[in-house]
Amino acid sequence: MNKKQKKMLIRILTAAVCMVVFSMLSVSGYLRFALFMVPYLIIGYDILKKAGKGILNRQVFDENFLMAVATLGAILLGEYTEGVAVMLFYQIGELFQSYAVGKSRRNISELMDIRPDYANVEKDGKVEQSDPDEVEIGSILLVQPGEKIPIDGVVMQGTSALNTSALTGESLPREVKAGDEVVSGCINMTGVLRIRTTKEFGESTVSKILDLVENASSRKSKSENFISRFAKVYTPAVCCGALALAILPPLASMFVFKLSPQWGVWVYRALTFLVISCPCALVISIPLSFFAGIGGAGKEGILVKGSNYLETLASAKYIVFDKTGTMTQGVFEVNGIHHNRISEEELLEYAALAECYSAHPISKSLKNAYGKDIDQNRVADVEEIGGNGVTAKVDGKTVAVGNGKLMKRLGIAYEECDQIGTVVHVAVEGGYAGHILISDRLKPHAKEAILELKKTGAENLVMLTGDSHAAAAHTAEELGIKRVYSELLPADKVAKTEELLAQKREKEKLAFVGDGINDAPVLSRADIGIAMGALGSDAAIEAADVVLMDDDPLKIAKAIRISRKCIRIVYENIYFAIGIKLLCLVLGALGIANMWLAIFADVGVMVLAVINAIRALFVKNL
Repeated sequence: MNKKQKKMLIRILTAAVCMVVFSMLSVSGYLRFALFMVPYLIIGYDILKKAGKGILNRQVFDENFLMAVATLGAILLGEYTEGVAVMLFYQIGELFQSYAVGKSRRNISELMDIRPDYANVEKDGKVEQSDPDEVEIGSILLVQPGEKIPIDGVVMQGTSALNTSALTGESLPREVKAGDEVVSGCINMTGVLRIRTTKEFGESTVSKILDLVENASSRKSKSENFISRFAKVYTPAVCCGALALAILPPLASMFVFKLSPQWGVWVYRALTFLVISCPCALVISIPLSFFAGIGGAGKEGILVKGSNYLETLASAKYIVFDKTGTMTQGVFEVNGIHHNRISEEELLEYAALAECYSAHPISKSLKNAYGKDIDQNRVADVEEIGGNGVTAKVDGKTVAVGNGKLMKRLGIAYEECDQIGTVVHVAVEGGYAGHILISDRLKPHAKEAILELKKTGAENLVMLTGDSHAAAAHTAEELGIKRVYSELLPADKVAKTEELLAQKREKEKLAFVGDGINDAPVLSRADIGIAMGALGSDAAIEAADVVLMDDDPLKIAKAIRISRKCIRIVYENIYFAIGIKLLCLVLGALGIANMWLAIFADVGVMVLAVINAIRALFVKNL
């Protein structure tokens, strides 16, 4: 408990003891009134103060106003114990709610306890401790075992194991060595690392993730917006209803039925009606459910940008995948060189040099297969043609490296390959030089991920890829995906997504899962974009609605299950709270429900709804 909560607990205990003691005393009149005003003011002075401020600011109809009117009215009617008890139990509910929200926030802050407090910067052979915000790009950082990596960079010296669990939810450490890229927020576990920074702190992974988490609550779901609108209409309506209940029946008794008006009875019923009507359970538990759902997902390395995306994900029936880097490892290897008119070494050299400026996985595989240092001074006039390949001048010769589309575009006759994999054709000075066969491997859990998605009811599984028909069909068959569209340019992927969006029913949602780097247009166009393997990827964090912080495709099904559990809890709370309220309102109006039942209808329902909302935090075994 924090200091504020401890003070509230002391107030609750003090007021409760006073109420019990004074109830046992055989006193009456003004003395009894004065005695009970002591616990009432101890426990309720802040509620009265907030109600007064609301009236002055012309924002009258809120739960503070309802509590103030109901409890003061009960005391004026001589129901001292009930008046104090209503305020006491209301504050107990508020304390419980404060603790529950605090627990949810602590879970998220513990998960995101990745903001570094300092950075050890090497300057002129000395190490100085600096604020991460002040570290410039290209600075050399020294990271000792047990310290957080403060800013994204490249390891210059040292080997170590990194704990990435705060970012990815993955418990296994990641081994790094000189030349490897590392991201902020990871904890260095074993060796000393010298890291050259490649970004400023404000642009680093840790800063972007913290910004996502902090702003997640600002993107409200339809359910939350409904509750906000509902409360604005509901509260004034029940106040008018309570006023009518206090006035109309007595007047009808006097002038229509010629009976005693019994003002005290009807005013008491109206006050009971007010206590029952307080919408705390809805106003508090619905946002708390989404907040807990986002926190629970974050624990598993699934960052959801807002509760509206959590709500959309729960309705996902169409799951559309990119292939490379999403369902496959994206770690390509050269498996063969065929139909070559020049030596294999020359062919690889031309291909690697032409692709030297590209960060695409295929380009990396060509450079790895070449295995020598690349002199970029030998390369000029590089032109990348989206979905086709690249052309460049290498040692003054025109070189084209890409797929069959590029060869057709350049009017070069090429040889087909009868083996499964990605085929990279190479042409030198307008003549065909041969092709390189590159193959990718499925991710370890890719097949299992498809089975789990089918269990969630997402039967419409589709793969979109720029790869060849043969390679795409082979991967789709391995995974068990029946619908696959291949040889697509980035614009074609967007067009195909538009087609699928037009096919689905209105309530069904389409999720696109991509690697977040070259799939940004489709991630943005889908009902919900999910970025895979996005650790350190700026494009993914910007374009996607949900970011999976590791490469495990099993997290897609888990994200859907988390969202559905959260939405189920939200609707449970809505139906439960409104149902109990309506029942007790009718009983209160008929005089069957007294102030004690009103306390349960208000505080009891709120406590039960908050307990239910906290269940959204626990998602480990989903």
